[in-house]
Amino acid sequence: MFKFLLYEPIHEVGMKVLQEVGEVRLASGTDEETIISEIGDIDGVIIRARGAMTRHIMEHAPKLKVVGRHGVGVDNIDLEAATEHGIQVVNTPYAVTEGVAEHALGMMIALSKKIFSADAALRRGNFAIRYEIRGRELRGRTLGIIGFGRIGQRLAEICHKAFEMAILYADVRPALEKEKELNARRVPMEELLRTAEYISVHVPLLPETRHLIGEKEFSLMRPDALFFNLSRGPVVDEKALYQALVEGKIAGAGLDVFEQEPTPADNPLFALDNVVLTPHIATATEEALKGMALVAEDVVAVLQGKPPKYPVNHLSKS
Repeated sequence: MFKFLLYEPIHEVGMKVLQEVGEVRLASGTDEETIISEIGDIDGVIIRARGAMTRHIMEHAPKLKVVGRHGVGVDNIDLEAATEHGIQVVNTPYAVTEGVAEHALGMMIALSKKIFSADAALRRGNFAIRYEIRGRELRGRTLGIIGFGRIGQRLAEICHKAFEMAILYADVRPALEKEKELNARRVPMEELLRTAEYISVHVPLLPETRHLIGEKEFSLMRPDALFFNLSRGPVVDEKALYQALVEGKIAGAGLDVFEQEPTPADNPLFALDNVVLTPHIATATEEALKGMALVAEDVVAVLQGKPPKYPVNHLSKS
């Protein structure tokens, strides 16, 4: 019987996979000290957004063979240390695509139609706001996507086919098939920032993407641009975003992620009416939560000596 440690609860479909072959424990905390105190006899771990799997933790986990990332991003797992310790890391690269793409579209529509401003005014009894609100339509506008992986491509597909939006993208790799399918153009990021009316970021958090979007990048955007981040909070310099919004350098923004999570209650972005904010819930759909929980299948496969479907790191066969 294997022993599993969960940093946070997961959907019951994943729990059943683990319980069929072993004992499942829920960590009493996600700080490093607590995890170290509870990981000594653990064979497999599943980690979500909270906490981290550090080298120091691995050094106190003599039995650990596999770490499953409930989701896609592995910025909270030390991949180099995992590989050195012979620990397989797996994730669920396809589970969140639809949920995040749809969430981005929802934010785009909400800002374009000023839905939340109208809702707030109406709740205050101001029905006459209907004569003041001026929204805009998405059809025929230009969408710029920074990071053209699975999520970025799905968002582009929805927006191009449903709203006839022109698609620009910036990525280290070309996506030739999607270029043909969606008439998308791969352009330098500066051109994307200067041209697109909607800009959505979908990159992993890496040393080179930390504060990828800051004061310089916001200064290049159109004054009518709407900006969205549904990747990782530290990809965007929030102070620079706030200044761009209050100074009118851009028209609005939508964030599902923040530099600090949970973001403080006094975050100055909360006071602005040209932003839409959600607490890292783009993946919180029933479908996505089931899909992410099924990282348990790869965790069990590794412990049973089988190759995982979605390996993140590559271990030496020797």
